[in-house]
Amino acid sequence: MVLLGPTGSGKTALSLTLARRFAGEIVSCDSVAVYCEMEVGTAKPAADERRAIPHHLIDVLPPNRFCTAGDYSRLAREALGEIVSRHHLPIVTGGTGLYLRALLEGLFAGPKRSEEIRTRLRSSAQRHGPGWLHRLLRRLDPAAAARIHSNDRPKLIRAIEVCLAARQPLTEAWKAGRDPLTGYRILRVGLDPPRAQLYARIDSRATEMFAHGLVAETRSLIGKYGDSPRAFDSLGYRQARALLRGEATESEAIAATSQAHRNYAKRQLTWFRREPEVRWLAGFGDDPSIAAQAIALVEENL
Repeated sequence: MVLLGPTGSGKTALSLTLARRFAGEIVSCDSVAVYCEMEVGTAKPAADERRAIPHHLIDVLPPNRFCTAGDYSRLAREALGEIVSRHHLPIVTGGTGLYLRALLEGLFAGPKRSEEIRTRLRSSAQRHGPGWLHRLLRRLDPAAAARIHSNDRPKLIRAIEVCLAARQPLTEAWKAGRDPLTGYRILRVGLDPPRAQLYARIDSRATEMFAHGLVAETRSLIGKYGDSPRAFDSLGYRQARALLRGEATESEAIAATSQAHRNYAKRQLTWFRREPEVRWLAGFGDDPSIAAQAIALVEENL
């Protein structure tokens, strides 16, 4: 089964409940939880929870190794096969929509990342200013540019990179097809708690992250790996880095972290609304009534 929803919606609590009930193993679908040593800002399950229930795709890479959606899909599919071989229920849970899409639908066979092209594009964007990457993509692939926001720099760079490396538009490369996950009956369960209560939880979590040592952890990670790993641009760590550089006070960093997570929750819900056949539950995963509904859905589909 797949358990999806925005940050702070209680996915971890519900996944543990379901795993205990149905002899399940949990496959994390989180683009930050894959990295070792990043604890405070990731909301990973507690160590005792990971000992009690088998978890996969948590702490599998050092922070200076970038995990692409393709890397995640390969590792997650391997984990699914291992779980099924033990006659256990795989429970994929997390909030990284691109990782989930790569796992379930596969990825198009595009060219590999080219740091040379990416460096040139970043330099060009810095010279030409805001909007340059989007204008460039419009010339190379108008259809892709229409789907990608002008401020979404990572997606713009990837789309342009594909156009240049493959010598064809990204939209043409997509037509080559993908490799969807087969051999599984997939139950998608989504958590959609009341927005005001969700935001209150997000605000509380942001405060707790800083109170529980996020800045010290970030300082330690930078001391060990430098300031360049992409993982350190994750929500929470990005704001802690600004605090360490003297660009924000602690209260400003906490407020920025909270707002960034709120914005992320909105984007997650927008993304997951496009997932097919999701059985939405209007509450938090740690609510017993929501857990009971989720249990009933799994029992119906076993």
